[in-house]
Amino acid sequence: MLAVQLLLTLIYIPPLSVSGAPLWPVPTTQSLGTGVLWLPDKLPFTVAVRNATQIYSTQNGTGAITTTSFLDDAIQRTSYYLYNDAFIPWKFHPRNQVFEPDLNGSKTTITGVTLRVNASDTSTFYKSKAGEVDESYTLTIQQNGQITITGLSSVGMLRGLSTLEQLFYAHSSGGVYTPYSPVSISDRPKFAHRGLNMDVARNYFPPSDICRTLDALSWNKFNRLHLHITDAQSWPLEISALPDLAGKGAYAPSLHYTPDDLKMIQEYGAYRGVEVIIETDMPGHTASIWFGYPDLITAFNVQPAWATYSAEPPTGQLKLNNTAVTTFLTALWNDLLPRVSPYTSYFHTGGDEVNANAYLLDPGVKSNDSKVLQPLLQSFLDFNHNALRKAGLTPVVWEEQLLQWNLTLGSDVVVQTWGAVGPDSLAQTVQKGHKALAGDYNYWYLDCGHGAWVDSPPGAPSTAAFPYLDYCSPLKNWRTVYSYNPLAGVPANLSSLVLGGEVHMWAEQIDPSNFDSIAWPRASAAGEVLWSGAKDASGQNRSQIEASPRLAEWRERMVRRGIMAGVVQMPYCTQNGSMCVGPGT
Repeated sequence: MLAVQLLLTLIYIPPLSVSGAPLWPVPTTQSLGTGVLWLPDKLPFTVAVRNATQIYSTQNGTGAITTTSFLDDAIQRTSYYLYNDAFIPWKFHPRNQVFEPDLNGSKTTITGVTLRVNASDTSTFYKSKAGEVDESYTLTIQQNGQITITGLSSVGMLRGLSTLEQLFYAHSSGGVYTPYSPVSISDRPKFAHRGLNMDVARNYFPPSDICRTLDALSWNKFNRLHLHITDAQSWPLEISALPDLAGKGAYAPSLHYTPDDLKMIQEYGAYRGVEVIIETDMPGHTASIWFGYPDLITAFNVQPAWATYSAEPPTGQLKLNNTAVTTFLTALWNDLLPRVSPYTSYFHTGGDEVNANAYLLDPGVKSNDSKVLQPLLQSFLDFNHNALRKAGLTPVVWEEQLLQWNLTLGSDVVVQTWGAVGPDSLAQTVQKGHKALAGDYNYWYLDCGHGAWVDSPPGAPSTAAFPYLDYCSPLKNWRTVYSYNPLAGVPANLSSLVLGGEVHMWAEQIDPSNFDSIAWPRASAAGEVLWSGAKDASGQNRSQIEASPRLAEWRERMVRRGIMAGVVQMPYCTQNGSMCVGPGT
């Protein structure tokens, strides 16, 4: 028995993975060896920046995000993860056989990490428009222990460091090692915009939960967090010029985001290469404004026939053709936009699910005729987008503004599609010449499949709505998310207009207690599609057989770092390679 145990320590077998290193998202190209290198007691980092003196301010007068501060912050986090969050990969070896490198023989140690930034960062590298910052990198680990990450921006360095962290494991007897030396990786993103849409209005999420999500997004190489921060149910965003918005529109006095909260969230994201984009949805989804400013809202809280006037309760939309609304919007934009613009190039004005019937009850309109409403909505949109442009921000809208209401959008406007007008909404958008974001609800709505959240009406038979499905059932498991190709159906000559996409987490039935397990690792599957592409180097759809062990291991790393991600596969599957592949015909 002793001889067998000794043999197990002398023969090292890397974790079971079809592709070599179980990296997530998969790099563009990778070459990996089988040599073992160990971390030293303290890992030295060297930074070589083309213009080391460059300093770029956030322009808010209270601090600066610089190339140096950005990289220093990234290096500190990587050092912590390498030494504290490496794990023993027992789930990825045969049962009761955790093969580890020998501790008694000679050990080659990592000598250091060099970061080479071969171009100067732009002045807006932390709040760039899609495609403005080069996120590519190369990562090499030589057999002598030298690690080098090379790229054209500090954001590329961050992405390379995220990959480096995944190459190391903890030894059961102490120490941290990589079994993959030598390493040569060249990597770049397929899409420039890679985001998560997080609804923090239906349920309130403390800033700490948003920051934890920003961490997870950064590890998964996302670069956008879209905060859907206001809706019909609550307005938790504090606006000093309009104190009753959050003062009366939040669920409770403590459940709101102060200006300091918002600044902290934005800066936290910026240091992690994740731009925080704010959405104040309007003119629909605005019933919560009524609590503080009732004269601005039409068709508020119509019951019991709420479905006539809105997609979900409560009903209520901003009035159109109303000077008081214009005054309100002027105050809102003058207060909010200067506070968000130091950290983002975008602002989302919403525009989804505008219900025409609500304007039958609007004294200034009294019509649900699209011919009457269309010019009023156009004027509303133009006013808002002109304010955004004055603040240096690029507008984002939901697809209905273009495809349902046929509004004229500026050439700068980004259209976010979700399939509201049909499965070809993304193709329709780019065919009209607009930049677009993908995110079809049939694939990338992570909140779907949890059942109806509205109660059955009085007197309805208990079986009337059985099994009480929600509108977008079934649940989209990670394989469904992974199978979505954002470019499917998009003419090849227009594919460049697809900036990327977002995976969505609406929060009618989600709060801080279950967010992580619902979001992750399914959002990770979307992250790989957006970073690596839906097809592999040979042009084939990416294989679940190849992806599942990598995703399962990546899930372990996220859990180790405090993200309560859902299970990918049970240990029987991860310990036995491809034994859990479905039966053949």
